[in-house]
Amino acid sequence: MLAMLVASTALVAQTRSGPRDPQVSGNDQGSANTAASTRYARKQAAPIKPFSRLAFGGGISAMGVNMQAAVNANRYINLRGTGNFFNYTVSNIKTNGLDLNGKLNFATAGASVDFYPFPNHGFRISPGALFYNQNAVSANVTVAGGTSFTLNNVTYYASSSNPITGNGGLGLHTTNPAFAITTGWGNMIPRRGGHWSVPFELGVALTGVPAINVALTGGQACNAQGLNCVNVATDPTVQANLQAQIAKYKNDLNPYPFYPIVSVGVAYSFNLR
Repeated sequence: MLAMLVASTALVAQTRSGPRDPQVSGNDQGSANTAASTRYARKQAAPIKPFSRLAFGGGISAMGVNMQAAVNANRYINLRGTGNFFNYTVSNIKTNGLDLNGKLNFATAGASVDFYPFPNHGFRISPGALFYNQNAVSANVTVAGGTSFTLNNVTYYASSSNPITGNGGLGLHTTNPAFAITTGWGNMIPRRGGHWSVPFELGVALTGVPAINVALTGGQACNAQGLNCVNVATDPTVQANLQAQIAKYKNDLNPYPFYPIVSVGVAYSFNLR
């Protein structure tokens, strides 16, 4: 009887100290996974702190090579700075018989407030300003000897021995600084997380009607027979016709008191704190 009692006691002790029910362990593991998932979801849903993320981007635009930097102000707003630059040589452009050879020199800088009405999506509206604008075209003007050119519907012929020379310019910054308004898609600082974005922008800058100027500084203008030649820089009739022609150019530009803003690029954002 004593031996049976000892054996029963040992069996009970072994049962109590043995491994736990696998079903219980599985339930505990599931609870741990659920808690971890909940913590992760809360972390993802937590709002981004103001001025805690910075983004840099680059691309191409109607003003040349485009560079951008942005910082988040709150859930709905980014503050963004932009810069553009571009230089290009143009040649063999002809208007009214005048040959133009020159350069496009673009350089701008601006800032905007990007408002995202739906933070988890990329659509935005961005009022801003170009506070630095040096966009301009400069050119040398020539008329080869013996060829014709027209000023205010009057035809002249450049002297074969003393052809026409001059210069011209087109300024795309009559209003400086200039108000700008754009819309676009792609948040440089994605509210859904991640680092990369592809921002696109479309709008206008109210830079004013372009300013144009043309000056004939040397050479002689003659009639079709090469006679009655006059100095284009000093003859009052030639100069009056030149000014009338410039007025026509300005009138043609009056419908365009703005410059288009179109850009696309790639941006990368990261945490500041």
